[in-house]
Amino acid sequence: MKFETPAGQNPIDRMRVVGQPLDRIDGPRKVAGTATYAYEWHDVGERAAYGHVVGAGIAKGRLASIDVSAAERAPGVLAVVTAQNAGALGKGRMNTATLLGGPEIQHYHQAIALVVAETFEQARAAAGLVRVAYTRERGRFSLAREKDKAVKPQGGDTPADTAVGDFDTAFAAADVTLDQTYTTPDQSHAMMEPMASLAAWDGDALTIWTSNQMIAWGRGDVARTLGIPRDKVRLVSPFIGGGFGGKLFVRADAVLAALGAKAAKRPVKVALHRPLIANNTTHRPATEQRIRIGATRDGRITAIGHESWSGDLEGGGPEVAVQQTRLLYAGEHRMTKMRLATLDLPEGNAMRAPGETPGMMALEIAIDELADALGMDPVELRIRNDTQVDPEKPERPFSQRQLVECLRQGAERFGWNARKAHGSVRDGRWLVGLGVAAGFRNAPVTKSGARARLDGDGRVTIETDMTDIGTGSYTIIAQTAAETLGLPIEAIDVKLGDSDFPVSAGSGGQWGANSATAGVYAACMKLREVVATRLDLDPATAGFSDGRVHAGGRSFPLGDAAGAGQIVVEDAIEFGDLDQQKQLSTFAAHFCEVGVDALTGETRVRRMLSVCAAGRILNPKQARSQIIGAMTMGIGAALCEELVVDDTLGFFVNHDLAGYEVPVHADVPRQEVVFLDEADADSSPMKAKGVGELGLCGVPAAIANAIHNATGIRVRKYPITVEDLIDRLSAIG
Repeated sequence: MKFETPAGQNPIDRMRVVGQPLDRIDGPRKVAGTATYAYEWHDVGERAAYGHVVGAGIAKGRLASIDVSAAERAPGVLAVVTAQNAGALGKGRMNTATLLGGPEIQHYHQAIALVVAETFEQARAAAGLVRVAYTRERGRFSLAREKDKAVKPQGGDTPADTAVGDFDTAFAAADVTLDQTYTTPDQSHAMMEPMASLAAWDGDALTIWTSNQMIAWGRGDVARTLGIPRDKVRLVSPFIGGGFGGKLFVRADAVLAALGAKAAKRPVKVALHRPLIANNTTHRPATEQRIRIGATRDGRITAIGHESWSGDLEGGGPEVAVQQTRLLYAGEHRMTKMRLATLDLPEGNAMRAPGETPGMMALEIAIDELADALGMDPVELRIRNDTQVDPEKPERPFSQRQLVECLRQGAERFGWNARKAHGSVRDGRWLVGLGVAAGFRNAPVTKSGARARLDGDGRVTIETDMTDIGTGSYTIIAQTAAETLGLPIEAIDVKLGDSDFPVSAGSGGQWGANSATAGVYAACMKLREVVATRLDLDPATAGFSDGRVHAGGRSFPLGDAAGAGQIVVEDAIEFGDLDQQKQLSTFAAHFCEVGVDALTGETRVRRMLSVCAAGRILNPKQARSQIIGAMTMGIGAALCEELVVDDTLGFFVNHDLAGYEVPVHADVPRQEVVFLDEADADSSPMKAKGVGELGLCGVPAAIANAIHNATGIRVRKYPITVEDLIDRLSAIG
C-alpha cells in the first residue's frame, strides 16, 4: 500500500477498538511467566551449554598474549573462543567497534574470549583462568580534554552545520542576549533484562533467540559479521525486557553465542554480565553545549545559535544534540554546529530520544534563563516564539503543531499562576519551586510490512517482525487488525519478533507504533479485498463489522471466505514524500514542582504534569505508561544518572545497578498525563505519531528550572546533585 496523500476517512476512524484504553493482550503471559525472553528458551533441541564473556582489561592497546589452556582443562568446559580461533569476522553496519577484540583493543571490556561449559558456574569459573597480557597504549578518555581537537563530523542524517540569515550580526545587535555553556554526562540504558542470546546451528543455518529491538537490522549484521548469507540467519525476539535504544544493534552476546555454538557443536546461551552492559555495549555520550540567544525587549527571538561537542570511537558519530533547535522556536537568524572528538571509550549511540534528550536538557534551561533576563514568564516566552512553519524553510508548514495549547492547558492544570519569585516559597525546611519546559520529538515513518492469516473460524493471525520492548506492540497491533476487519480484539492473534515474518519498522526512533500498525492496516485492507472477492461482494462497498462482511443486502461471517482452509495475504505500508512537504513532529509541555532541602541540598520531585500532542493515541492506557516511564527517566537524568569515567584507565567506574543510580519508587511523585485530541492525516492511515520518546524530551530541564525557582541557584550541568547546591544554599538560610 502506498501512502502518498493525506489519509481520508478509513476503518480506523471508527475508533471502536483503536483509541480505547484496553489491557495488554500479552499481560497474562507476562504475569504467569510464560512470556519467553531471550535467555529462557529451553525447548530448542539439545540442552544448551553456557557461555561466559571475558572482557578486555585495558581501554586501548593490543593483546600481547592470551593463554586459554587452563580454562580449556577446567571442569565442564566445552570450548574457548577467541579471535585466534574464531575465523575471519567482519563488522556489522551498525557497529563501530568489532564485537570480538584481538589483537587490537578498541575499548575497555571489549569481548576478547568466550568460555563455553556445561553450566553457567563452570563457564564463569573457567573464564577466570584465562590469562591475558596487554600492550597498553595511551588513550583519550575525556571530552573536556579532547574538545579542542574535535572535528566536523562527516555523513549522518543530520548536517553538522546549518545557517539561516546572519546569526553573528543579529546576536550582536540584539537588545537582550544569553551566552551560556551546559554539560550532560555519559548515561547508561540500565535496562532490567541484560543483552542475552541463545544460538543454535542446523547445518549451515543459524538461529539466534536474542534480545534485539530491530530484527531486520540485526539479521543483516549477524550475517555480515559471520560472513554467511542473510537467508541462513534467523533471529527470534518475541519479548524484550527493556531496550531504550541499547538493543537496536547486535552486540557481542549474539555473535559470541553463534561462535560458541559452532565450537561446542550444541546450542549455547550467553548473557552479558552487568559491567559489560555498561562498558561493552553502547551508551548515551556526554555533551558540552554552548547556546546563544538574542531577543528583543518584548521577548521575540531574533538570533539563536546552538553548538554541541561530543565524542565517540573512531568511525562513530556525534550526539545530535542540536536538531530540535532547528525546529522548536521562531527566529530569523539561526545557526547550529556539531563537533566530534575521538574518544577511546565504549561506543556512543542511541539512547531514548537521542539528540533531543541531551539537547533539550540544555536548550530548555537556556530559554528559562532568557525569560529571567527579560523579566518574562517562561510559559509566555515560549508561546511568543511559537512557529507554525519550519524556521529554516518557512514555505514548509508543520502538519500539526499544538505546542501553544500544550503550554496553556498545562499551565492551567498545574496552577502555574501560583508560581512565585525565585527562592521565595518555603514549606518548613523545604524550598519549593515550579519549572516548565517544552517537549519536542520528530515523528518519522518508515516502510513496514505484515502478514495476515484468516481461518474458517473467523480468527485472524498477524505476523510481523515488529518487536515489543515493553511498550505494548502486541496490543496496538491487535487493535489495528480488529478495527480494520470489524472483529473483537479477542479474535486476533499476534506473533512478533521473528525474522521469518515480514520486515517491519522495528522498535526505535519513535517510529515503531505508527509505522508498524500502518503496515498491519495495509495487510488487513488487502485481506478485506480478498475476502470480499471470495464472497462475491464488491470490495469497494463491503462493510466489515461484528465479525461479518456485508454489502448489497447480503451478509456473511468473515470466516466463510476461508472455508476449511486459510487466506494468507501480505502487504507493507510504503510512504511517499508527505514528510518532506510538511514537518511531522510531536510536542509536549512538561511541568514540575520540586522541594529542595535548605539545609542539605537534597532535591525531591513533588509532582509532575505532561501535556502531549502526538497524533492519534492508539491506546491511551499504554501511551500513559510510556509517558510516565519517560518522565521517571527524566528524574534520573536530572538528579542522579551519570556514568563516571575513569579518565586515566578509560572505563565507566559505576558499571552496575548499585553504582549507577536510577530513580526508585520513593523518588517518583504523582504524575499526570494529558493527551490533546489530535489525528494527523499526513502521518499515516493510522493518523498517529508516537509518544515513547516525547515523554522524556524536556523533562530534565523542567526539573532543573524548578530547582532554580525554588532556590535562585542556576545549575548548568547534569545531574544536579547535593554538591551543586549545598554551599550556595547557605546564603539563603
